[in-house]
Amino acid sequence: MTSLKGKVAVGVLTVLTALGFGMWIIQQLNGLGVTGMSNANSWGLYIILFMFFVGLSAGGLIVASSAHVFQIESFKRIALPAVITSTASICVAGVFVLADLGGIARVWQIFAGPNFVSPLLWDMCVIILYLVINVLDLVWMARGDEHRVAMLSRVALPVAILVHSVTAWIFGLQIAKAWYTAILAPIFVASAMDSGLALLLLILVALSTMRLMELSNELLGSLARLLAVFVAVDFFFIFCEVLTSAYPGGEHMVALSEMLTGRTAPFFWFEVIAGQLIPFMILCSKRLRESRSAVVISSILVIMGVLCKRIWLLLTAFIHPNVSGAPGIPSGTASASMLASPDTFSMLGSFAPTLIELCVSTGVVCAGCLLFLGLYRLFNDSRPQKVAAN
Repeated sequence: MTSLKGKVAVGVLTVLTALGFGMWIIQQLNGLGVTGMSNANSWGLYIILFMFFVGLSAGGLIVASSAHVFQIESFKRIALPAVITSTASICVAGVFVLADLGGIARVWQIFAGPNFVSPLLWDMCVIILYLVINVLDLVWMARGDEHRVAMLSRVALPVAILVHSVTAWIFGLQIAKAWYTAILAPIFVASAMDSGLALLLLILVALSTMRLMELSNELLGSLARLLAVFVAVDFFFIFCEVLTSAYPGGEHMVALSEMLTGRTAPFFWFEVIAGQLIPFMILCSKRLRESRSAVVISSILVIMGVLCKRIWLLLTAFIHPNVSGAPGIPSGTASASMLASPDTFSMLGSFAPTLIELCVSTGVVCAGCLLFLGLYRLFNDSRPQKVAAN
């Protein structure tokens, strides 16, 4: 990133990160009332992006671990950027959890009074373990210690699956909401695999375009075929979930109607059509798989589709509060604290991120981009020196 364009990009990312940090300070001073969340929608953009980035972290570590577990030599050549992508993504996901806590001083309560039956605690533990594995993987790759990397990969692969399963259980074990489903963990894992691999493909193409690494068409085609498989599996799980819910006597018909034809329907249908069907059709064509532009377009659509999935999955369950009856439930928003506010009570849940929330989220994502660039420069520069020394 020594070119003028690179310096400008780093400068823009730094400014946006600083802006996000400033808005987070405002949130600390005024509480979560400055966000779009309410009593009806107790989770919002921060948790949507937490789910999203936990999933994005999957592709890199799974590809890198598979390279050593199954001895896939072509994957070993991209293991370093893959693990760096995974590390940056899981760090971003963790920061979004901290942002959603509201007061940062509450963090110590997790350690002072842990609830061992809470999936939230399970998720915190497995994310920390996941991050430690990523860091060790990077250090041992930089040292050229293939034996330790291979041994660690045998642990990293199941942990990469576990981290997304535990995240799904945060929602799936809450029987009071429409997330209550036994296959939510497989859905999360499937969407993590396709979105994470799609992000890795975009990064590999970008690094290749900037001549920072070599990416053969053969390897690109192999990864594109793998992405097509992941997209197909993701589509199958969603189909099973919709069929089970839509069958006469299903428990979640109200939420399903919102997802198919209601408020969150645009996000659902965008994912199914633009995020799954279209990329799958593109990636099934050998001619299009050999086109980097087609692979990039497919990867972008897959990532956007999975983001839409996180949106409809989270928000659909909040539309109809589990406490009915007029005048509704207190909204709990900052504006509702004012006298004669029209949104003091609410019959239906609704959510729209505020400017502060958007700025904080943008800042966190930009910080993740800076982390990726820093780690890539650090470990990519040190790796050849180690090889030369040998």
